[in-house]
Amino acid sequence: MELYCLESDIVVRAPLDPNILNDDRVLQSLLTIEDRFLPQCSYFQRVQKDIQPYMRRMVAGWMHEVCEEEKTNEYVFPLAINYLDRYLAVVPTRKSYLQLLGAVCIFLSSKLKDCRPLSAEKLCVYTDNSISPRELLDWELVVLGKLKWNIASVIPNDFIEHIIRRLPLPKEKLAIIRKHSETFIALCATDDRLAMNPPSMIATGSMGAAVCGLQLAQSDPRLSRDNLTDLLAKITNTEVDCLRACQEQIERVLTTSLQQGQQYRQESGIRAGHKAREQQDQSSTPTDVRDVNL
Repeated sequence: MELYCLESDIVVRAPLDPNILNDDRVLQSLLTIEDRFLPQCSYFQRVQKDIQPYMRRMVAGWMHEVCEEEKTNEYVFPLAINYLDRYLAVVPTRKSYLQLLGAVCIFLSSKLKDCRPLSAEKLCVYTDNSISPRELLDWELVVLGKLKWNIASVIPNDFIEHIIRRLPLPKEKLAIIRKHSETFIALCATDDRLAMNPPSMIATGSMGAAVCGLQLAQSDPRLSRDNLTDLLAKITNTEVDCLRACQEQIERVLTTSLQQGQQYRQESGIRAGHKAREQQDQSSTPTDVRDVNL
């Protein structure tokens, strides 16, 4: 009897288990162990001498672009950033190795969370072949050793479904709320100032920012900013003031990101306009003008 493997580009995922999501013990367990997976210290002041915060933001942006291009599972990027921060918190690293470290972290997280993990060869291509597959595989063992092989990290995405099940949200808005929350979480992962915040706080802050941004309070007063913050704080056993401060910080990060994106698009448009005018001037100049002898 022959067995045939049907391959498809469509990724099939198991549906969410309501027994897990509705059990308060699961949420409490996540809240209990989440601190184990935080960076041990603010590593720019205590550990890293060659790496600056802007370098971390650059490599995080590159990692996010790779994950977006490859359409990886939404867990892959935040988990990879968790590995990156935890490694940098214990090992002084030269800046020339930072992109290699980022590639290794994506490699590990995609193995854990994606049904079709990224290959070492493909990740090397994304670095313009500045690293080799052999280097990536060697560093994989180094990173795993420094993380003590403890890679099943609790990340903000783990809390999203638990929070959604416990909020009075309209069913027709669940998909867009989930998507906006995951976008906020990815944005937080690129900002080193939020690296020391517990995953539950990032998740609740992102959820609050998503719901407020969609202006759902117009149809349900329970979802007004103050009421929503109180609900979220009770769900995750978080101080209201801390949660409110985290949400405001997330919203500031979003505003800064949008401003930087707009400035980049404007600068790109200006450069494109200059280039187009230069090409127009060149094309309208007679080719034999140098032959005219005045």
